[in-house]
Amino acid sequence: MIIDLRSDTVTKPTKEMLEAMMQAKVGDDVYAEDETVNALESKVAKLFGKQKAVFFPSGTMANQTAIKLHTNPGDQVICDKYAHIYNYEGGGASFNSGVSCNLLDGHRGMFTAQQVEEAINPPDFYHSPLTRLVALENTTNKGGGACWDFKEILKIRAVCDTHHLGLHLDGARLWNALAETKETPQDYGRIFDTISVCLSKGLGCPVGSILVGDADIMKNAIRIRKVFGGGMRQIGYLAAAGLYALDNNRERLVEDHKKAKELAGVLKDLPQVSNVEKVDTNIVIFSLKNEEEERKFKSKLNTKNVQISAMGKGKLRLVTHLDYTNEQHDYLLRVLRTM
Repeated sequence: MIIDLRSDTVTKPTKEMLEAMMQAKVGDDVYAEDETVNALESKVAKLFGKQKAVFFPSGTMANQTAIKLHTNPGDQVICDKYAHIYNYEGGGASFNSGVSCNLLDGHRGMFTAQQVEEAINPPDFYHSPLTRLVALENTTNKGGGACWDFKEILKIRAVCDTHHLGLHLDGARLWNALAETKETPQDYGRIFDTISVCLSKGLGCPVGSILVGDADIMKNAIRIRKVFGGGMRQIGYLAAAGLYALDNNRERLVEDHKKAKELAGVLKDLPQVSNVEKVDTNIVIFSLKNEEEERKFKSKLNTKNVQISAMGKGKLRLVTHLDYTNEQHDYLLRVLRTM
């Protein structure tokens, strides 16, 4: 038994999901003739109260498309220093869209409306790039699965409206945030111009993300996806997994969150652990008292068939998910208590 907690991207489709995939009605999506893709896009657009949704092979491509929809080369995007679009998308913002990022020093990947206000470049000052877009991430990956305060998001929306800026949400793990808070997808749809949501993390699909927005901002999304090499053919088999996941795997996310919090509770009592960051959802980030302990800690877990991620400088991460069973959880709790 291998317990893989490196990420929630390691899950495999369940028997039921595979059956749904094999029963999908498919067509050529480049011609917009795949019934299942069309159904998935329509479902997600309606879920967020948006006019248009487009299926993408990855969250990175969805985010990069959103940035290009909002900006022109030479523009600037405001985001947190922990942002996925800056740290984990291969420098795509500069490569694909020719934009720079103004990095805010937020808390666990989250910043304030006041910070946004202060970061906006004066539009008549031609020495600095034009600020065009503000990008948030919810939950925050590098911030340990933290959930944004929706009231602060509303304040940021007001700042964007005042300065005529676009507002994009990297919602790769938005499903996790929604499982923990009182907000709905429609609440987010009313606030953000564009939202990307992932199907292959907490929802357990093998691949896929969706970008949603209103018709005016999304009119070139298909063209940009094509330029990025994202045109796909009979992908209804993958879209069927998304439809199944949305209907069956959203409510159970709270189980992953509960397990993550229980693991954090045990880690806090270990003598070699110096700090466990606050756990809001399914990500646990913790630090060891010295960097030398990192290799030994991971090695000992490996001997117990447990895999986690190293983030460097003595910091480690584990992520609970659909394939992390109750049996595995009980076993890992016992293992940790002996360390």
